[in-house]
Order: sequence, then C-alpha cells, then structure tokens
Amino acid sequence: MLKLPPGQEPAAGDHRTSVVERGSFASARCSCGWTGPARRARDRARRDARAHTQD
Repeated sequence: MLKLPPGQEPAAGDHRTSVVERGSFASARCSCGWTGPARRARDRARRDARAHTQD
C-alpha cells in the first residue's frame, strides 16, 4: 500500500484510480493508497476502481 507523508493525503473526493497489470492479473489502485484485489478479469478490476471512487 502507498504511504503518503503526513499532511500530503489527497483531499476528499480527489481519488485518481488506475488499473495495474501484473502477469495475467489486474488490480485497481488509487492515489489515496487503496489497492483492490488481484483479478483475472480486467473489467472486474475497473469495476473495483469505480466502486472505490463512489464510496
């Protein structure tokens, strides 16, 4: 998980997500440090990212 120095946390609602591929797995990651589970389906990883930004 990404650790940011104190005082540099993203503002509420300032989540930038991406999907990172490693081998045959994909996982969603966010600028806030959140990481979703590894998925074989890239579409499912994208849905994880959307669900995270909607929370």
